[in-house]
Amino acid sequence: MIKNSDIELIEKYTRGECNLEEEKYVASVFSENEDDKSFNRYLEKNWNNLQDNTNTDKDFSHILDHIHHVIRLKDQQLKNGSVVLRIYRYYSLIAAVLIIPILLAATLWIMQLEKNISTISQAYVKTVIHAPLGSRISFTLPDSTKGWLNSGSELEYSVPFNTQRNLMLKGEAWFDVAHDEEHPFTVQAGISKVKVLGTRFNMNAYPADNYIEVVLEEGKVEFSAGENSAVLTMKPDERLVLSNNKIQVFTTDAWKYNAWKEGKLVFRGDSMAEVARRIERWYNVVIEVSDKELENYTFRGTFQDDSLYEVLKYLSMTSPIRYKISERKMNDDGTYAKQKIILYKK
Repeated sequence: MIKNSDIELIEKYTRGECNLEEEKYVASVFSENEDDKSFNRYLEKNWNNLQDNTNTDKDFSHILDHIHHVIRLKDQQLKNGSVVLRIYRYYSLIAAVLIIPILLAATLWIMQLEKNISTISQAYVKTVIHAPLGSRISFTLPDSTKGWLNSGSELEYSVPFNTQRNLMLKGEAWFDVAHDEEHPFTVQAGISKVKVLGTRFNMNAYPADNYIEVVLEEGKVEFSAGENSAVLTMKPDERLVLSNNKIQVFTTDAWKYNAWKEGKLVFRGDSMAEVARRIERWYNVVIEVSDKELENYTFRGTFQDDSLYEVLKYLSMTSPIRYKISERKMNDDGTYAKQKIILYKK
């Protein structure tokens, strides 16, 4: 419903007496009431009155100017809209030209990344466990196999490990192998190999010794000295020795060969050659037996946290053995040679 104040302002407008703000307001009144029947009747009545009282001297130029102004304003808005639309379309085209290659590149990069990840997941990564001289370390493999690595030893395997349970050993290690019938557990030392399904055993294979020893504590293992050699099956409390291309199997107390992981050096009726070899490895020294007759002696004893001198003193007290400890000499490269102990008969 049009208000009286609006009618007065419209009449003022037709007389050309409105300012700019009032003209804008009148335009809004027309815009908001164009569908209002009472407003249309008012306009019709006002127009008829204007026709009846037409005065040729009346100046209506301001109305015509306003109409022209409105037409120009609308036309400018349309032109501006066209420019904005063109700019929008132009930049949309540029964006499409830039974004499409980026999207293609991103897609190719993601595909390559997934391929690389898949390749990496299928590739085997080498892992090495090392026990420095004078140390013993425990380890747990990815398949839950537990074990110990003795001084100066190295154990190498590849990840993923669960489906390919293959290891390379340089030195001495004790294994408590997780049982898995579908995936045998193999330990290789040089060309020799031990194959198991689930068991506990000790393996000694220091490359410098040219000597391989396997002692089975529990379960069953298969030993082969090379690719074309016969496979030998071991039983618990058996000790296998490969030396000078000759394999020997002895019945023994397996626990004494595993005692090293608890810091114990155990001898139970072992020969002088065996005692000397184990002392060498335990204390990182060189032992020379100058009298061959000493090789016929056997020894029994347990040492834990004892020094080399205490072990040698015990041997001399229980047998006709004397020893001489030489001073360590410096090598040409500046390093020191291992300490040398000479054993001789009293």
